[in-house]
This record gives sequence, C-alpha cells and structure tokens, in this order.
Amino acid sequence: MLDESLLDDPEALAAADRRGLLRGAAEAGARVRTAARHAAEAGVAGLKPDGRPRAVLIAGPGAAATHAADLLGTLAGAGSPVTRLAPTGVATAAGALRWELPGWAGSVDLLLIATPDGTEPSLGVLSEQAYRRGCAVVAVAPAGTPLAEAVEGAHGLFLPMATAPYDHDEPLAGSAPGVLWALLTPLLALLDRIGLLAAPPDALEAAADRLDRVAERCGPAVATYNNPAKTLAAELADGLPVIWTEGAAAGPAGRRFAAVLAELSGVPAAVAELPEALAAHDALLAGPLAASADPDDFFRDRVSEPPALHARVVLLRDRPLGGLTAAPAARDLALGHDTPISELEPEPGGEVEALAELIAVTDFTAVYLALASRA
Repeated sequence: MLDESLLDDPEALAAADRRGLLRGAAEAGARVRTAARHAAEAGVAGLKPDGRPRAVLIAGPGAAATHAADLLGTLAGAGSPVTRLAPTGVATAAGALRWELPGWAGSVDLLLIATPDGTEPSLGVLSEQAYRRGCAVVAVAPAGTPLAEAVEGAHGLFLPMATAPYDHDEPLAGSAPGVLWALLTPLLALLDRIGLLAAPPDALEAAADRLDRVAERCGPAVATYNNPAKTLAAELADGLPVIWTEGAAAGPAGRRFAAVLAELSGVPAAVAELPEALAAHDALLAGPLAASADPDDFFRDRVSEPPALHARVVLLRDRPLGGLTAAPAARDLALGHDTPISELEPEPGGEVEALAELIAVTDFTAVYLALASRA
C-alpha cells in the first residue's frame, strides 16, 4: 500500500532512497550534458561515416539496453534498421549471459554495445566476433572495465559512460533513470552523426533543459497537489495501470513506464498503443478490474480488508489535441466502464524533447511509488 503522507516528506523520501533513484531522476538533464560531452571528447563529432549501415544491432543486459533499442528504433522512423540482440543464459549474472551475432551480420552493419556494468565476458567476445566479421563496433560502458579493453582491441570506438558517485553505492537497477540517459545519449549523438536519426547537439541540449524543468516540477520538495508525478503515483496506488499511448514518441515511453513500474515498484501494468488498445483492453476494463465490478466494496472493512484491485487508465500522448486522435474514444471507453483516466502530454517541442518529458515524469512516478509503498 502507498503511504501518501510519505510523498510530502522529502526527508523520509531521501532516507528511503538507498539506490539513488530520486537523484538519478533529478539529475537526468545533467547526465545528458555529461554524456554528450564524453561522446564529443571521444571523437563522435569528428566521425566521417561512409554511408548508413544496413543494420544497427544493439547488445546489452537488462532494461537499459532494451529501452535504448526501442527509443532509437522509434526515432529512426519507418523502416528502422535497429535490432536488439537478446541474450541467452541460465541467470542474469554478468558471467552467465551470452550474446551472438546473427549469421548474416557483416561489414555493412554496426554493432552497438550498451551496458552499465562492463564486466560481461560475452560482450567482449561479441566485440571480437564483430571485428572478425568486419562489423563496426561502438560501446558505451563505464571506463576502465574489461569491455573497454576488448572494444579497443577490436579497433572499435569506446564511449565512456557518464556515471555519478552514488552509482557505486548500490547495484544499479537497469531501469534507473540515470542509467538510461547515460547509455542513450552517446548513442543518439552517434546515430545522428551517421544520419540514421535527428539528434544534433542543440536537440540534446534542449532535451536536457526539458529534463531539468520536469525535475523542478516533479522534485521531492514540490507538494503532491502541484506535482504531476506525485499526483499520478497517488492515483495509481492500489490500482492496475492500463497504459495507453498515442503518437510515435509516446509508444516507447509507455513501454518503458510499464517496465519501470515492474522493476522499481513491483507494480504490474498493461500497455498498448491507440487505437488498437481500445479493442485489446475492452474486455479487461469490462471485467472484474472495472471500478464498478465489486458492488460489495461499499461494505468492506477499510481497516482489516485490503482494497480490491481496479484498473486505472494512463494515457500518454504526443499529438496535438487538434490533430487526428483516438483520445476521445479512449476517454469514452474508460469512463463507460467506470474506470478513471489520467493523461500526460508533453509541451510543444522536438521529438527527443517529447520523449524526454514523458519518460522523466513517468520515471519520477515509478520512483515515488517505489519509495512510498509499504508492504
């Protein structure tokens, strides 16, 4: 259950934040600037690519690599050549994971490695395999790790990950806000340089500014009634989030939100894109999860009996209200099933900025749910 009084107690939130999640969310803008500077110092701005790669393969452990591949593929647009290489293995430990290049990978392809660890032996082996096949190799990982040496030995480009001192206090969660931006930003700069997507330095700076503004609005010192992330966290308390997205930028933001809720907060969520979400989740909202599904809830003992789990729709949008939209139909479906709905829409700006804002607000929400939840 969520202790809503804890949301408006910054000191208690800080004490509960043993993994530095709030700090990572608050410092996301600074992390983007540091990561962009590291990429420039490593020589990304001076690259002279000989055309676009046929395929961009992304390898790395956990949620961070998955979300990075999803975001990069979205920004690359229709016909995106971005593909994530999923690992195999018997456990999630660094030494147990295995990655393999597809049989067709060769000299016209690009391998990207993104990891907040850098000690995975198989990623070093993968970089050597790519070198033998003629693939270009670029890696983002902490400096001084075995992977850095392996990539340099494979004549690849190593981009040091932008880390913070508190990253080493506790094991990093793959969905942690700081981890995402530290890995994603150098890859955005690289793929902009090779012409696969549009993320020039001014767009990255604008995204960092947007992240700073979200941190000001959603920080722990801002009261719940004036804080969109705390408000959404309170609305999702004891509920099943049903996340609907509309627009290209909102899609990966919604999928990340569902993953972050599960990893950081232990909250399951359903996610789908509009308009198909209307058919995919109609039965879900009409079933026992609807707010009106339990007529006996009025007589429930509020002290000894836990509340029934009911759905709450969260609509993430990045399209203007005047455009072609399924939002009215989504509202009608939710309210027709007595299901409350929360909506988030970014301020006007570029696609990277829109992604940054949606991700930042939902990251703060997941962190507040994680810190203020009581078993």
